[in-house]
Amino acid sequence: MFGFFRKNREVKPAVDQNQLVAVADGKVIRMEDVNDPVFSEKMMGDGVAVVPTGTTVVAPCAGTVTMIADTGHAFGMECDNGLELLVHIGIDTVSLGGKGFTVVGKAGEHVEAGAPMIEFDPEVIRTAGLDMTTPIIILEDGGKSIEMSYPEAAKAGETVVMECR
Repeated sequence: MFGFFRKNREVKPAVDQNQLVAVADGKVIRMEDVNDPVFSEKMMGDGVAVVPTGTTVVAPCAGTVTMIADTGHAFGMECDNGLELLVHIGIDTVSLGGKGFTVVGKAGEHVEAGAPMIEFDPEVIRTAGLDMTTPIIILEDGGKSIEMSYPEAAKAGETVVMECR
């Protein structure tokens, strides 16, 4: 009658299609500050990186998972807004051969921003003497202008770290 008990059935995306969110809980840093020249010199592309405090890496945008490395240390996505990106968990973590990584997502599936993709064991990475810094690299920007932000305390799947226009 008055609509007091009607539930709002409209489903809204967690973030705007032109926003990318942090892939992990932690501190967001500039790509130039990543301790690896391949990333810091932007040989693969620009972006941001997260120094994770948690153990789960999530999708930074709604889109299709284009690839997940056999070792579980990286995955690629084509965002619904046209961006193509790569998320690389840690520096030189491919050398672990998959040890310490559990793949949750699947290549070929469409996911929403914040969907869990890969879980990792920080102790395995630390024991190997490797850096857990996790870059989000834009491989193809589709001509969009991208503005980065660097929050001290980001929440996986919630804190916006890039805006595309």
